[in-house]
Amino acid sequence: MKYRILTVAREYGSGGGEIAGIIASELGWRLLDKDLITEISKKEQVPASEVAAFDEKVDSWIHRITRSIWGVGADGISPVAPVDLFDAGKAAHLAKRIIEEAYKMGSCVIVGRGSQCVLRKREDVFHAFIYADWEERVRKIRMRHAKTEVESLIRSTDAQRTEYVRLNYRENWLNPYLYDLMINSKGQNEKVARLIISAMKMVPE
Repeated sequence: MKYRILTVAREYGSGGGEIAGIIASELGWRLLDKDLITEISKKEQVPASEVAAFDEKVDSWIHRITRSIWGVGADGISPVAPVDLFDAGKAAHLAKRIIEEAYKMGSCVIVGRGSQCVLRKREDVFHAFIYADWEERVRKIRMRHAKTEVESLIRSTDAQRTEYVRLNYRENWLNPYLYDLMINSKGQNEKVARLIISAMKMVPE
């Protein structure tokens, strides 16, 4: 197979995470998804729940513009003890480093976190985007979060992923030129996984 890494971007509720898991299992590759949260948690010695809260998120605008002045006194000049806070910006930076290390190792399926941008210029990386019909996404997320305003949750999660890619990589998350394949899952995860594997095995002339 020409490709040694697969990145999977996905709409929330499209089944992209599950499809990535199926592909990793079929190929015997590692899956980098929730494990990324665990690795960052260990490295930064912060609770995994805190890392998850910042995962694929962006900091508020006020947080971003004040970040550069942390570590100085009230007069804006006198130094004070540095405060090494964990935030979305740091989470994104560490995610990028872990993605780059995963690429060096090879044989890995990487889910989200701007991996399609981090590894965009690597010819041995295949990039897939998974989407699904709105009704299918609502149905699937409602099964997980019965008491939540599901439609708002889907919209806000996709908006966060869009902003994450825009802010960290200055790219449009939905730009088709970032991907080798964009596919509607239609709730058929096994079939889509097989289609992606087949596409990866096709060597362009």
